[in-house]
Amino acid sequence: METQDLKGKRALVTGGTKGIGKAIADELAAAGAQVIVTARTKPWETPHHFIAADLTNAGQVAELAKQITDTFGGIDILINNAGGLTTPGGGHSTLTDAHWQQELDLNLISAIRLDRILLPQMIGQKSGVVIHMSSVSGKQALWNLNLAYAVSKAALNSYSKALATELADKGVRVLTVSPGATRTEPMMKFLDDYCAAAGITPEEGMKQLMIQTGGIPMGRMAEPEEVAHLVHFLVSPSAAYLTGSVYAIDGGSLPVVG
Repeated sequence: METQDLKGKRALVTGGTKGIGKAIADELAAAGAQVIVTARTKPWETPHHFIAADLTNAGQVAELAKQITDTFGGIDILINNAGGLTTPGGGHSTLTDAHWQQELDLNLISAIRLDRILLPQMIGQKSGVVIHMSSVSGKQALWNLNLAYAVSKAALNSYSKALATELADKGVRVLTVSPGATRTEPMMKFLDDYCAAAGITPEEGMKQLMIQTGGIPMGRMAEPEEVAHLVHFLVSPSAAYLTGSVYAIDGGSLPVVG
């Protein structure tokens, strides 16, 4: 997308140093935005302003917000991308209280916490866009692979919808993007670990996953840049009348309507 439709906008992308987050950060910057990225550890190099933060730590979130306010005066676009699948498969009996809390802290509470601390400035300027990066797992849980993760993403979807309704008349739009299988480093590691545990080849593992999820009609994983294109559109002026919706980008894999 060769456009400068985000010129003058300030954007924060959490988990913005690799995978989908990096692709989003790069695309928003190419569209003219001033991009800030955050992650737990600093990458070897990034063209964007980097602030280290563990978003599951309330104190570090507060410090992140303070640095953003002090340096940039606030933000116009918030991409809540940080998250991931960190708990074991095997179903409900394998998951401890700590596992559930870990997944909720990472995939739900961290976004809620960051929204709460950054939204007052957006509301004050009567403009802003918040994107919550969810997953198709929020609508299609695989009990033996990602139960706690899927539940945390379903909760994020519900929270995002409620927040969008609350903020609709305050000039702030809230949207959810739900990628399906995407060719990122974490996804490929998940596939490798799954295959190693099952004692099967990557090709067999991919085939099994496709059978369990109903397959991908388009026949391939998404590329991170394709997800970034959707996010770019949603935060742009072209999407000014969109709020409260969940956008699946999954090659047609979700076997549900809506």
